[in-house]
Amino acid sequence: MKLIRGLYNLTQPLSESAVTIGNFDGVHRGHQQVIRQLKRVARQASLPTVVIIFEPQPIEYFAPGKAPRRLARFREKIAYLQAQQIDYLLCLRFDEELASQSAEAFVQQILLQSLNTRHLVIGDDFHFGKNRQGNFQFLQQHSERFGFKVDETETLILDGERVSSTRVRECIQQDDFDKAAELLGRPYSLSGRVAHGKKLGRELGFPTINIKMGDKTLIVKGIFAVIVKGIDNRALRGVASIGTRPTVNGVDTILEVYILDFDQDVYGYSVVVEFLHKIRNEEKFDSLEELTSWIAQDTEKAKAFFNKR
Repeated sequence: MKLIRGLYNLTQPLSESAVTIGNFDGVHRGHQQVIRQLKRVARQASLPTVVIIFEPQPIEYFAPGKAPRRLARFREKIAYLQAQQIDYLLCLRFDEELASQSAEAFVQQILLQSLNTRHLVIGDDFHFGKNRQGNFQFLQQHSERFGFKVDETETLILDGERVSSTRVRECIQQDDFDKAAELLGRPYSLSGRVAHGKKLGRELGFPTINIKMGDKTLIVKGIFAVIVKGIDNRALRGVASIGTRPTVNGVDTILEVYILDFDQDVYGYSVVVEFLHKIRNEEKFDSLEELTSWIAQDTEKAKAFFNKR
């Protein structure tokens, strides 16, 4: 997969392509079905596949205070889409210029002039262009003039409900990580490189691996029972804290994991942390002694969870 960040990085137009457009937050099973549909029509017509995403997501631009928390950070979204074996991922910066672009101009400048779209796979609830004037009906009505075919995406229904990013968020907020994994097609996870921290966990008797999250809009926050992957091909059990560490007046969002029955230097490793069960919310304690006591309790609760599982 070739990542193109900004249309200006597309050095020359594609000769032809099959395209889909969306936020793809979490790249859940519904998204995966759309991409399979895209790949199917692309294969039949011998076309390369292009997925278009936006950064920030449109709702984050128009209504940042109302935007839902993300299921995945940008780097994770890229990795998930790469796993779908598409040819091109075009990330368009959603700014004032793009927000004010008419639907006609979007089609002409991006879909036609830049990507030479021959087949477009799109949802019937998708809108684009200034004032959301572009939609499935607009594309279908003008497809002959534009010179490409338009296919409606196939909605994936699971247990009588549509699979969506909103539904995945609801499952995570309700601590139903099993259902979230079913909707995603994989356990809900965050990933990153293990970095040096302040070594406070080691001083308290619970040495942790630390991963800087940066983005404070993530859906998960609190204390969790987790599985860590990426170290010696092992699935390691642990208890994780993700948040700003209010007891020590932290600012940045950090994912810290105390791996059970483990003592190894893993700085620099790229790991995946899978969330299985929420233990409690993040809290600010009056002292490090109180914090240590709670970490010990969290660890026992994580062990009890794994023993039951």
